[in-house]
Amino acid sequence: MTRPFPHMSKEICVKIVVIGGSGHIGTFLVPRLVRAGHEVVSITRSGSTGYSDTREWEKVTHVKADREQQDADGIFGATVLAQEPDVVVDLVCFTLESATALVAALRGKADHLIHCGSIWRYGPSRKLPIVEDSDSAGEPFDEYGVQKAAIAQMLKQETASGGLTTTSIHPGHIVGPGWHPTGPLGNINPAVWHAVSAGETVRVPGSGTETMHHVHADDVAQAFQLAAENQQAAAGEDFNVVAPTALSVRGYLELASGWFGQSARMESISWDDYRASVTEEDYAPQSWGHLHRSQVFSIAKAKALLRYAPSYEPEQAILESVRWLIEHGELEVAGPLRV
Repeated sequence: MTRPFPHMSKEICVKIVVIGGSGHIGTFLVPRLVRAGHEVVSITRSGSTGYSDTREWEKVTHVKADREQQDADGIFGATVLAQEPDVVVDLVCFTLESATALVAALRGKADHLIHCGSIWRYGPSRKLPIVEDSDSAGEPFDEYGVQKAAIAQMLKQETASGGLTTTSIHPGHIVGPGWHPTGPLGNINPAVWHAVSAGETVRVPGSGTETMHHVHADDVAQAFQLAAENQQAAAGEDFNVVAPTALSVRGYLELASGWFGQSARMESISWDDYRASVTEEDYAPQSWGHLHRSQVFSIAKAKALLRYAPSYEPEQAILESVRWLIEHGELEVAGPLRV
């Protein structure tokens, strides 16, 4: 193992522990880090290799650990430290208590902690695009967002006070092959894709001008790799990580309809009518969470400090996901893709 200098450059290979390496981001991040020459340990509950079975996983050390149970037992930090990490990437931390415990364990014993936050740390948009550390969005209004905002603030204070070097990265609506994208109605209900592919009218809560900001999982992975390889630039910072542009509901429907050779048909309805029409109890809250926020984000900071350069526009990332689902028999549509 090669230990890093105090301010690591991308030419220096280090030992990186990825917590939650088999998930959406880890599927792309772990192989990226291996290809860059880093020594990688993936800590997961299952010990699996993510959505893709690439050769890079053969060079990864796998550690099975139940984060939730070990947090309750007060031993998760010791599990991470036992791997002797230089850098820790935490992709599956959802509470301030869990994040604080990991920081306490790593303080003075690891060089850098990179935390996966969420754009849901922000509430409804006020001024677009939303910029880090500004008043361009309101306060988060659900427990997930509240916790992510509190974690980001704690990490920033930890580094500012001379403690552990930390960075938080806040992805948009992550999309990629292997799972259902957040759709035009702001949820993952697959029924909308059948309606779009058949040219049917889609009933939309609100005006259709609400916005969502997607990002391909590999672009998120790129940002984590850049933060790990550029500690000086990333230290104490938080970054929005999304696609170069965002989609409105109306624009999303028009693009998606065109993929199937159809014209978009949209009917605006009230939120009360929409909630009454949705049978799955999770879908209406998902839609409200995405569309009520109506967010668009700036990536200027990530581009300037990390040289973040996303490869996917949102519609490209979503189309790749939809195509994968159709080809693998996991999405029922009325007709074939025409793109």
